[in-house]
Formats: sequence, structure tokens, C-alpha cells
Amino acid sequence: ELFSPSQKYQLLVYHADSLFHDKEYRNAVSKHAMALQQKKALSKTSKVRPSTGNATSTPQSQCLPSEIEVKYKMAECCTMLKQDKDAIAILDGIPSRQRTPKINMMLANLYKKAGQERSSVMSYKEVLRQCPLALDAILGLLLLSVKGAEVASMAINIIQSIPNLDWLSVWIKAYTFVHTGDNTRAINTICSLEKKSLLRDNVDLLGSLAADGFSTFRWPAERVLRVAGGLIFSHVSLGMDVCDYLLACEGRLEDVENLGCRLFNISDQHAEPWVISGCHSFYSKRYSCALYLGPKAIQLNSNSVQALLLKGTALRNMGQVQEAIIHFWEAIRLAPCRLDCYEGLIECYLASNSIREAMVMANNVYKTLGANAQTLTLLATVCLKDPVTQEKAKTLLDKALTQRPDYIKAVVKKAELLSREQKYEDGIALLRNALANQSDCVLHRILGDFLVAVNEYQEAMDQYSIAL
Repeated sequence: ELFSPSQKYQLLVYHADSLFHDKEYRNAVSKHAMALQQKKALSKTSKVRPSTGNATSTPQSQCLPSEIEVKYKMAECCTMLKQDKDAIAILDGIPSRQRTPKINMMLANLYKKAGQERSSVMSYKEVLRQCPLALDAILGLLLLSVKGAEVASMAINIIQSIPNLDWLSVWIKAYTFVHTGDNTRAINTICSLEKKSLLRDNVDLLGSLAADGFSTFRWPAERVLRVAGGLIFSHVSLGMDVCDYLLACEGRLEDVENLGCRLFNISDQHAEPWVISGCHSFYSKRYSCALYLGPKAIQLNSNSVQALLLKGTALRNMGQVQEAIIHFWEAIRLAPCRLDCYEGLIECYLASNSIREAMVMANNVYKTLGANAQTLTLLATVCLKDPVTQEKAKTLLDKALTQRPDYIKAVVKKAELLSREQKYEDGIALLRNALANQSDCVLHRILGDFLVAVNEYQEAMDQYSIAL
């Protein structure tokens, strides 16, 4: 009661902000709401009592925290509490003319998460109207399938008016290719950008280059780590979860563990180190531990595709297939051009004997991402599950191996088909050809099985030894 109404409002806002920083989000929302009520009461009294009667009221009212800022902080609290609908409702209550770029940015991200793509696009465009160099808004639009030319047109005036900004139009083109799944052109465009002195060793470009190289050409972990080599030493964890996934696939669990430790030393407030630890647990067959670490990563970054894939695969391996399917669908929503998201979902359908759903999804992937070795092999994998479509599987695998004779998954599936048909000599020739330029434990093991079938025991033992 010692304070004036305006001072009470100010103290309530300070109290709410303090609670927010102490992560007491529910209390903070409550205090922010009380502050807004106080502000409403303050507005009514100021209307009733003209300001001319009090000379000090005008400068004091100018110093008061903005009502819009209080609502933004309330929305922030709601997002931390995973109450996205409430956050949208609060921000929607702000008249569009009074929305700042950060309010529009938060709204755009919330709309995107809620699947309201049209509203999300409008909010991102509003951000760019006010801030043409907001790169996150540009990426948001590209991810929502807005054409690169349209996005570039919104920034063209600023690009032409500022010196040394000509790289931005090429940058937009590069990420247009990334988000449309044209990874080969994305890699070429990013490489041309990365050679320019202005963007040399740019961590975002290196991370994208590594991820696209992995997705398109299945670069080995060594190469991905070399491309993104500066990231870890620059105290940046961006893209390291993809490198870790590759190391784990190659069975290099000790390297995975070391990478995780190094990233935890940098910060435990990013999703990547938790994903890496979870990946180490998963490949060490400690699925329950992976299932704990995956959600921890998602909590820190709800848009982490690698974290969703980790949790989805852990759930699948623990027999919780329906829950796993939900996570793979979310990963597909966030990364519609990443094949491993679809692979995980299709494996879930096959595990639950939902062959029809798996076939529909595999055909959709084939149409969406094009006829490359990976999509052909994925479709063939589903066809192999049904005796009626065995011949189609054979044709698809032959096409895949014509495109990429070194694609291990295609070689494995073709060997599986030849084993069923007892064409062991053909299988041996296929595997020898695949192993001529690369060494892979699975291929050596399958070759050993084929050699046993034709009574070549000594050479079979040699192949098993190499596999071990």
C-alpha cells in the first residue's frame, strides 16, 4: 500500500521476470497476469483522472514496462511449459499492427509446430517485411515449401543496397535446394559459397554440407568429420549428432563416447551431446538408457530431428511400435526430405506386419524424393516382404545397383534375394564386386555364408575373420 498503482505494476513485472529466470514458469505466468490486470486498472484511472492534474504522471507512465512485452514474456513461459496453444492465444491477442518482429517470429514458429502452415508463412513474411535479413525467417519459409525466388524477392532490395551482400541470394538458393531434397545441387552451391572469403569456415554451411554429403552420398564418418572438422574446435556442437550417428553405424563406439564427452564439456544445454550419449547407449544395446536421453534432447530442442529418430528407434526396439511411429511422423514433418525418417517409419510398419501401410509410404517416398538408389532400395525392401512382389523387388534392386554399385543396403538386399533363390555363385560374384572398393563387416559375413553354402570352408573362415 506504500506504492502508487504504476509502481505496483512495475514491481509485479519485475517479480514475474525474476520468477522466469529462476525457471518458475507457472508462478511467472500468474504474476504477469496480475501485472496486466494492474495495468488495465491503471489505464482506467488515468482516463478518469486527467494527467494535467499530475505533472509527474506523464514521464513515469513513459517508463513503465510495455504491455506487449509482458504478453510476450507470458507466451515465453507457456512455451517452456509446453502449453503452445495458450502461447498462441496470448500472442494472437496482440493487434497485428503492434506486433514486433520477435512476436511474429515466435508466432510463426508456434504455428509451424501446430501444423498451421498458412498462418506460419504469413508470420514469417511479416518478420521479413520488417527485418529483410532475418535468416531464420528465410529458412522457416523455405522449410514450409515457399519458393526460393519468392523468398529472395523479399530481400532483394536490401541485397542491392548493401555492399558485399551478393552472397545472400546464392545462400537462399543453396538452402532452397536443401529443403527441396536436391542434395547434389545443394552441396555444389554450398561449396561455391564456402570458397568465398566472407563465408569461409561458416559453421552453418559446414554443418549443412556435412549433413547433405551424408544424406546424398553416404559419406563415411571420417569425411563428414573432416568437412565439419572446425566445428568441434570452434566450440560449436552444430551437426555433430549426424557425425556421431555415422560413427555409431560404423561401430566406432569409443569415438562416439569421446565426441559426447567433448560436447558436454562445451555445454549441456544443447540437444547434440544428449543425442550422442543416447546414440552410444542405443548401439551398446542399452535401449532404456537411450529412451531416457532422447527425450532430454527433445526437451532442449523440440526441432532436433536426430533426437526424434533416436527416441523412435529406441521405442521400436523395445517393442513400443505405435509410440515410435508418432516420433517418426514428427521427424518427417520437420525434415520431409530426409530418407532416414521414412526408413524408420517403414521399419515400424513392417515390424507390426502393416505391409500395406509400408508399401504406400515407400511408394510416396519414391515419388517425392525421386528414383535414386536409396528410394529404390527402400521400396524393394518392402516388396521383399510379399511373395507376390518378389520380381518387382529384383527389378528395383538391379536399378539401384546400376546407379550405385557400392550402395551397401542394395547389395545386402540383393544378396538376400539370391540366397532365397539359392543362386550362391551369383551372390558370391555380387559380394566380391561390392567388396573390391570397400570393406564392410556385414558384406564379409554374408559372403562367408554364401561360401559355406558352396563348401568353400577355408575362404568362408577368412571372410568371417575379416568381419570380426
